[in-house]
Amino acid sequence: MTAIVTVRDLRKRYGDIEAVRGISFDVLQGEVFGLLGPNGAGKTTTVEILEGLRKADGGDAIVDGIDVSKEPAKAKHRVGVQLQQSAFPENFTAKETVELFALCYGVTVDAMALLKEVDLADKAGQRQEKLSGGQRQRLSIATALVNKPRVLFLDEPTTGLDPQARRNLWELVRGIRQSGTTVFLTTHYMDEAEVLCDRVAVMDHGQIIAMDPPRALITALLGRGFSKPVIQQQANLEDVFLDLTGHELRED
Repeated sequence: MTAIVTVRDLRKRYGDIEAVRGISFDVLQGEVFGLLGPNGAGKTTTVEILEGLRKADGGDAIVDGIDVSKEPAKAKHRVGVQLQQSAFPENFTAKETVELFALCYGVTVDAMALLKEVDLADKAGQRQEKLSGGQRQRLSIATALVNKPRVLFLDEPTTGLDPQARRNLWELVRGIRQSGTTVFLTTHYMDEAEVLCDRVAVMDHGQIIAMDPPRALITALLGRGFSKPVIQQQANLEDVFLDLTGHELRED
């Protein structure tokens, strides 16, 4: 597999704070790649540089063969961005919202086909502000797909969602990956990263401190003698909740 995102010695400073300290990594075409780390680790800055929203102080950021620092506008047409909190214009229906984003990119899309892809076809005529939290997240992903991006950036996509909506969005991410789009995911939910990501990079204090498939990182930790004081349960409370209430979405 070839790299679709290449980062080499990337650096960014805000005054006395070096937010990104010479990091390097590749994202392979067609994978789900997770960038993990505590608040203030430098994740957001790194992603914003890759999205062309922030200029690096040094190093290289290449997305689909485009140097983001030199051609940010061109790079933006190769990526899709779903933000944790998306602000859509009021009084627009879901279908109109997708069409508006397509207009911003200067492309023509089949809005109903996109809404169907994210399980919102039946909400096409509903005003976006009346959608549930999970529906708005899926609408946000639909708008991020209007330009047929080569890389889709998802920022904390399941924050605030109930278990059914969360699992539904996981399936949506898997479907997007299967269509050939590379997914770059940031999340604070470690179980989400473990389930969805082919590889993860752990970032702290502006540096990449580990990078591997989730299972390889877990195996390495166990190999260093780590053990939990209590045997891990085969199920958790979320599993109980889903078993009792079902996996189907509960949306008005």
